[in-house]
Amino acid sequence: MSTYVLIHGAWHGAWCWDKLVPLLQDQGHTVIAPDLPAHGQDFTPISEATLQSYANRVCEVINQQTDPVILVGHSLGGVSITQAAEQCPTRIKKLVYLSAFLLPNGVARLGYGDDISGSLLEQNKALSEDKMVVYFNESGLEATFYHDCSAQDIAKAKVLTRPEPTAGIVTPVRYTAENFDRIPRVYIECLQDRAILPALQKRMYSETTVERVISMNTSHSPFFSAVDELAKNLIDL
Repeated sequence: MSTYVLIHGAWHGAWCWDKLVPLLQDQGHTVIAPDLPAHGQDFTPISEATLQSYANRVCEVINQQTDPVILVGHSLGGVSITQAAEQCPTRIKKLVYLSAFLLPNGVARLGYGDDISGSLLEQNKALSEDKMVVYFNESGLEATFYHDCSAQDIAKAKVLTRPEPTAGIVTPVRYTAENFDRIPRVYIECLQDRAILPALQKRMYSETTVERVISMNTSHSPFFSAVDELAKNLIDL
């Protein structure tokens, strides 16, 4: 049996994995889905939310496990798992990027992929006056993230999404061949994604070597719309 650690993306929290966790547990696996600082039910002050604090949280969870884990990151959570992999590589068996940012070394999320137009993200987000958080327009949530999801799941997301600290967006990831590059990587692409467009996903898994690409014909949120298929893909790893 495996241990899965599931890391959410921007504006989200551990709640986005609520349908997936029991499916993996029912097969005998251990599953941990933490909130990153200043996300979900974690009320760390926004000013203290940094990419380093995200990596520290992930490594803290990983180090509490008996065996090395399969570390899954969704969307902006890809940045967090990359930095955590550099920090605690011996505790990670495999990295899984679920329509996630798999960035080149020394690159930040901000500005990356802007030459690929059409993402609904850019039409629906707004920076706060103090530049500490990025807000998302509630009216754009469904079209951007959940267009193939149930009304119940969309309603849940509208209640639980929170403003996103800018720290994880503007801070470059930094990693080495000795640490990050030693860990096998898998990319799960979402072919109907309107947030991180398929062309950008392909660029990322082409620029940074992965051992396998798995395709899902879903929106940005297969943990809602195709959770059984997602669970099978993770278990098959």
